[in-house]
Amino acid sequence: MATTFLTKQTIGVKQMEPALTPHLGRPTLPNKPKLGADKTRTKKREIPEGLWIKCPACESTIFDKELAANLKVCPKCQHHFPIGARERIHSLVETCTFQELDAEMTSVDVLKFASYKSKLERDRKASTLMDAVVTGICKIGSHRVALGVMDFSFMGGSMGSVVGEKLTRLIERGTEGNWPIILISTSGGARMQEGMFSLMQMVKTAAALAYHARARLPYISMLTNNSYGGVMASYAALGDLILAEPKAMIGFAGPRVIKDTTHAELPPGFQTAEFLLDHGLIDAIVPRKEMKERLVKYLDFLAAGKTA
Repeated sequence: MATTFLTKQTIGVKQMEPALTPHLGRPTLPNKPKLGADKTRTKKREIPEGLWIKCPACESTIFDKELAANLKVCPKCQHHFPIGARERIHSLVETCTFQELDAEMTSVDVLKFASYKSKLERDRKASTLMDAVVTGICKIGSHRVALGVMDFSFMGGSMGSVVGEKLTRLIERGTEGNWPIILISTSGGARMQEGMFSLMQMVKTAAALAYHARARLPYISMLTNNSYGGVMASYAALGDLILAEPKAMIGFAGPRVIKDTTHAELPPGFQTAEFLLDHGLIDAIVPRKEMKERLVKYLDFLAAGKTA
């Protein structure tokens, strides 16, 4: 008798091997995207450099164009930012009256000081100046004036042979023309790369001013932050009127050097314009925005009876 085999089948359902976790074709919930994986999301807008400036005094953020229109003075706390020589000249003189003198005069590396030539070339490119002072004849108000303005961006406004020579020629030109002299200083002192040739400029500029004073012609010295070293030990301290910008640091050596030398506590505000005004070294503190108007008034008084 033949044996018959019967096979059990499930109708309509595919037989699957049992498992603990059933396999699913796709997850029921989407995976959380990784941080930074989606490049199509909106990026944070980048602010171009140079549009905003942070005030070091009050820490407020100032729009660059607003600061420039305000003569580099913080509109909130009146902090005076550094300003270039040509910017300052533009803020003081009458339009198209400035005639620059000795514009092409350049320093020479007499002592063959290491890296001096490269530093000169670097600062010429950065500041577009040939040296640390710009001199010329101009008009301020109705007065013809011999004007010299130093620029701290060129080797810290240090006084080398060119600075001393340009200032001396300017003073002599002012004496010959019977004009008042205004010198605006910002300097770290004598230029060490020129050694004794730099120190000789202190005597030369002071001697030229002595001849100017003998002609009974006015000289106004204006001190800005910083005014130190050989400049303050010579022509900058010899003005008939000595003016200063608010909170300008003024002196021969820095406060730290003096403190370490004397081993004494310095009084509060030592070497600031306000301290020196109280102690009689300077005659007035004049904000930058008022400087032109005040200079005209001083010149009206000092140049009374002199030809313009």
